Amino acid sequence: MAIDYGSKRVGIAVTDALQIIATGLTTVHSKDVIDFLKKYVEKEEVECMVVGEPKQMNNEPSESANMIDQFVVHLKRTFPKIKIERMDERFTSKMAFQTMIASGLKKKARQNKALVDEISATIILQSYMEKMK
Repeated sequence: MAIDYGSKRVGIAVTDALQIIATGLTTVHSKDVIDFLKKYVEKEEVECMVVGEPKQMNNEPSESANMIDQFVVHLKRTFPKIKIERMDERFTSKMAFQTMIASGLKKKARQNKALVDEISATIILQSYMEKMK
């Protein structure tokens, strides 16, 4: 599972049992994400949660890094038996937007920030899986 955490919305992506392809699952409000994850983990097996790590071009943490670090601490406390990993998320929003254009989505649909977050989480997860191979 991958999580693209933001102050308002959280994009979530999952993979199949064979870990071949990442798929967008949903976008939830950041205040609801822990409850959503608890319910999801009760029903589905989650081996690892990959959280996007925002960095600037010079490899320094971005402005939102502290907020996301706090979220990761909360995740580790809430799900102590699940491995929590971090993955560089630079360019995922731009890549998500380009994916939306390439798939033929109209301008109105491309303005859906929730969809951008979900696609970003999918890119984070796919990148993580490729790195692990």
